[in-house]
Amino acid sequence: MYKPKEYLVHGLFFILTLITTTLAGGEWVYGKSIIAEGEDFLTWEFFLKSTAFSIPFIGILLVHELGHLFTSFYHKVKCSLPLFIPGWLGFLGGAPSLGTFGAVIRMKSFVNSRKKFFDIGVAGPLAGFILAVGVLAYGFLTLPPADYIYEIHPEYADPDFEGYGEDVLDFRLGNNLLFELMGNFLADPERIPEMSEVIHYPFLFAGYLALFFTALNLLPIGQLDGGHVIFGLFPKRHTEISLVVFTLFLGYAGLGMISPYMPFEELIIWIPFYLAFLFFCYQRSGLELQTRLTIILTMSAVQYAISYLKPDWQGYQGWLLFGFLLGRIMGLRHPEVSGFRELDTRRKVIGWLAILIFALCFSPRPFIFD
Repeated sequence: MYKPKEYLVHGLFFILTLITTTLAGGEWVYGKSIIAEGEDFLTWEFFLKSTAFSIPFIGILLVHELGHLFTSFYHKVKCSLPLFIPGWLGFLGGAPSLGTFGAVIRMKSFVNSRKKFFDIGVAGPLAGFILAVGVLAYGFLTLPPADYIYEIHPEYADPDFEGYGEDVLDFRLGNNLLFELMGNFLADPERIPEMSEVIHYPFLFAGYLALFFTALNLLPIGQLDGGHVIFGLFPKRHTEISLVVFTLFLGYAGLGMISPYMPFEELIIWIPFYLAFLFFCYQRSGLELQTRLTIILTMSAVQYAISYLKPDWQGYQGWLLFGFLLGRIMGLRHPEVSGFRELDTRRKVIGWLAILIFALCFSPRPFIFD
């Protein structure tokens, strides 16, 4: 079905991504202790140790993509092999990265079936989610003793420890419902780490990231997996739902971007820049120019008013880039199909289950830099 060159290229990118996520995982999970002890970062022993993060993390992403791939095979829809995108930035000496920008599968044939769109779209998140729950369950059930964290942070046990300087990344993960529930029900309360320390527990960190990517894919917007689900459940309402969710998403993300408490000289420069950014985000919305301008001006005015009344309310500006990619590159609409035959009951149940999974996995502020 595929040419040998395709297997070679996609296989090499997969191996390269496994290597980069191993290096990135080592920075997150063990990096500080390695630096504190003055050890060489790129040792073979350290690399093998770091696969405790990369193998479950990339394994979950692979299962997600294979869910799409095998369902495409089942429906006789031509598509590419999964292409993993490596993304390790450790050589730049900055903050750690995840080691990958994810993976993609490209459709090669026209799909004129709502059922096929639904099946292919929902298969990936469900498959990855099942494995992610298994990885998290294992991680919570096998938590090391509480003093494990002293191996990573010797200064917790000895305030006078001087193994490394004060230039430490102040970072924590934002919780989500499923992660919190699994921790409460499965883990020894005395061993559960703070959200700022989860990055040092490879299975928990890999599982958390898997939930993050699952929620990201299940956003009911455009042609994301969640968009396919909504198109299957509400075919005549997909465009409206997609636009409403996208607008709420951007409205929350940009909260605090413009504020009456900013210096006036900054505000007069920042407001037109921000309005232009929002305009580009809606460029592939399919809306008339006047409608787009109305939405953008109304959104920015509401954000400004909220900032005036509640200056401590802040959105998550990390979502703005993703919103730009959705609105400007991927688009907010779904490809048309002929006919709107209703999905069968089994698929409707799966669709609502996917929405529930999104609610359980979504974190409004997934990565917090203080």
